[in-house]
Amino acid sequence: EVVDSPRAGIFIHAPGIDLHAELDSLPPAHPIASVILKLFQLFGTSQTPNLEINITSTIPVASGLGSGAAVSAALIRALAPHVGYPLTNEQVNELVYEIEKLHHGTPSGIDNTVITYARPVYFIKGKPIETFTVGKPFTIVIGDTGISAPTKESVGDVRRLWLRDQFFTENIFNEIAQIALIARRSIESGKPELLGELMDQNHALLQSLTVSSPELDHLVQSARKAGALGAKLSGGGRGGNMIALAEQASAESVAAALMSAGARQTIITEIS
Repeated sequence: EVVDSPRAGIFIHAPGIDLHAELDSLPPAHPIASVILKLFQLFGTSQTPNLEINITSTIPVASGLGSGAAVSAALIRALAPHVGYPLTNEQVNELVYEIEKLHHGTPSGIDNTVITYARPVYFIKGKPIETFTVGKPFTIVIGDTGISAPTKESVGDVRRLWLRDQFFTENIFNEIAQIALIARRSIESGKPELLGELMDQNHALLQSLTVSSPELDHLVQSARKAGALGAKLSGGGRGGNMIALAEQASAESVAAALMSAGARQTIITEIS
């Protein structure tokens, strides 16, 4: 939320990360300050407006769910009319990608595209990102392990595994690619119930690549026992989140089972 302020300057309130500060007091590279400054640069803003910015989010931070890109996109959309004019999806996507580059070096572009267009994407390295439609809504339950695990560590370990046994790892990569393609077709054709088995297969392959963890495996197993149609780790693994496919009627039961199994928090959401 962005509102006019009687105070001079821009004041930012983000209780989720315990941030209550004036823009001028933050370093330019700060994740939130960098978004505002990028927008000022786009509009050629020379005089700082007087605004109060209130940021709330239910997305766990630093857990592979694109929370940074989501906050950036929301902030850009809310702030743009106050310092210039509303932006198109293409402009928002480009700006969020630039912010992602500041903080992640060479991002894939997946997070900003999914969030800006609110559509799933199909991504193959070296090829343009493709968006596609959801043929039939379905429900997922997200379980947060509460463990922060830098993606670069798991990526580095997978690379070392590849260097030791390229035949083994390439076969796994190919299997994962096939699962992703079949999953896309299942979602597009309105048959999300087929995703459950694919998620289970994918999780087993990721275990083989050593990117899971005992905590993730425990949550995945607990979700399945509670009636989930399938479950797998999400993101870089070793911590962060897992996701489970559930019937709408059983989603609450799956979420409760995850909390009993040690999840820090759960989120139930519909993909449509």
